Amino acid sequence: MPLEIASIFAVPFAQDFHPDAERLNRELKSLIIAREAEGDRHANPHTSLKQQPGVFESAFNFFAWPETCVQQLRQFAWGCLGRTVQELNGYSAEDVQKLRIASHTWFHVTRHGGFTILHTHPMASWSGVYCVAPGETPPDRPESGILRFHNPHHYSNYFTDAGNVRLKPPYHHGTWSVPFRAGQLVLFPSWLQHEVLPFYGSDERITVAFNCWFPQDAG
Repeated sequence: MPLEIASIFAVPFAQDFHPDAERLNRELKSLIIAREAEGDRHANPHTSLKQQPGVFESAFNFFAWPETCVQQLRQFAWGCLGRTVQELNGYSAEDVQKLRIASHTWFHVTRHGGFTILHTHPMASWSGVYCVAPGETPPDRPESGILRFHNPHHYSNYFTDAGNVRLKPPYHHGTWSVPFRAGQLVLFPSWLQHEVLPFYGSDERITVAFNCWFPQDAG
């Protein structure tokens, strides 16, 4: 019998890029910066994480805004999410049409020194982050503003030697980092620990994030 190696307990990720990101992000950035300037009117009044200096978090209703650019991003994000859920669950197109998405959606504007602590998103199945503007990456700060995911196999590196120290993905230890590009959407399971490293650019890092769950009709 040939040797068989299988990927058990793997973590699914999905990503896509908006086909018209330059135009869409220009409109989103203008809108988001204007709303941020209004202060408490659009700020999240009940943040689940301690907000660090340099980070503005909006209320959790961003995809309910009627502006065209917001609705175009919503359509793109839900389309990517639908395809991901369909593929991973083996749903038919008819099954996907029956799904109802419930969500919290918000934006972050991060300036110099801002970061987000390690966390998860309970009571949701999928989370996503869309990059409107990645912000400047100083040459001496290559990890500025990176979205970092932590390996959920917490015991995987308790003992390392020549037999496991150089394991290739998806079996490797440690973390997975996303140096965002404008227009990039990343989808991941909501239970996965993640953080945003301190941002050291002189401009803004702007992202739109969401948590999703799929309510089931009674009966």
